[in-house]
Amino acid sequence: MIGYVFDVFLIILFFSLFGFLHSYFASNLAKRIIVNRFGNVIAFYRFFYVFFSLILFYMVYIAVPHPNLIIYDLPYPYDFIILIPQFLSLAGILWTLKYFSLNEFLGINQVFRWFNKEYNVNELDERLTLHINGPYKFSRHPVYLFSILFLTFRSEMDLFYLVMLICIIAYFIIGSFYEEKKLVEKFAGEYVEYQKTVPRIFPIKFAFLNKTTILE
Repeated sequence: MIGYVFDVFLIILFFSLFGFLHSYFASNLAKRIIVNRFGNVIAFYRFFYVFFSLILFYMVYIAVPHPNLIIYDLPYPYDFIILIPQFLSLAGILWTLKYFSLNEFLGINQVFRWFNKEYNVNELDERLTLHINGPYKFSRHPVYLFSILFLTFRSEMDLFYLVMLICIIAYFIIGSFYEEKKLVEKFAGEYVEYQKTVPRIFPIKFAFLNKTTILE
């Protein structure tokens, strides 16, 4: 039992460190430091940020302990039935992708704008747009919502996956607060009104999770 507790501690520690680094380098503070030192080379920032984030996540994933304590293992036919909400959540992710630019998110558009000499350094590493259509009518962060659902519905759950899942959900929730500070800074009252009418992640009115973000 002590071994499992220590394993859980290490998993939480490493994923927390990943979350901290990931959030810091996504912050406007870090981006403005890059702009001050390198100017419009910031156009390449998001592309490499996404790439190195994936590498860092993989390194954390393989470095942490993987305790194989089985929490549950659904028998037939429930192991197939649970695939239904997982499939629907995957469809939700694809639905959401229709309402924002994947190339902008990955940093590809920024690189093309730089080569075409059309990059505006004031955009930092992305051209922010406000989406209030499709899934954004029900959740301010539908990608987080559907990703949580997709990762949660599993036919088998072990201790490692459960702890990792909790860390990911916590990161989505905490990260959404920092992300929305940037959106309030960009869109001001328009986004504040949006916050008042649409829940943060889950399409249910949780007072804490859905409260309006106030800029410091």
